[in-house]
Amino acid sequence: MSKLLQILPIGAPDRELTDWLCAQLAEGFDVYAEVLETSLDPAFAFHPERGQYHSSEILARMTPFVTRKTWRLIALAEVDLYIPILTFVFGEAQIGGPSAVVSYHRLRQEFYGLPGDRDLLARRLLTESIHELGHTLDLVHCSDYRCVMASSHSVEWIDIKEFSFCPDCAARANR
Repeated sequence: MSKLLQILPIGAPDRELTDWLCAQLAEGFDVYAEVLETSLDPAFAFHPERGQYHSSEILARMTPFVTRKTWRLIALAEVDLYIPILTFVFGEAQIGGPSAVVSYHRLRQEFYGLPGDRDLLARRLLTESIHELGHTLDLVHCSDYRCVMASSHSVEWIDIKEFSFCPDCAARANR
């Protein structure tokens, strides 16, 4: 386990959830993982006309956090993310690059006016984190709806996915 996956808190995400995600990703990718002690204030990426945070701007600001020892850097945010061509995104990644960002803002049942469900939130967060890390491994969206690399336009699509790559995506990721 010489590869290092680092989690960068964006703002102040739930620490218990962050630590849980760190342990799950370490096990799933068979890497060492750590939560960085520093965090990134997302205020620079806030766009008041949308009431959301531009995920590409956050990705660009993550560059200084990538060091020689970093295998992958994933930022974890509680804020609502978007890119200009979409109403919202659950996350964004640098295809083939070291960095990704994921938000659990719209993964929470409370966002949809439903009672909170911590286990469902954790499952969705893990699924989307693996998905975004898959993009950093040069993977694109998959047509197999069960594959973690299938695109997600709503939480219902996330709930259908498995935590793993389909055989084709796994083969491409391990090249």
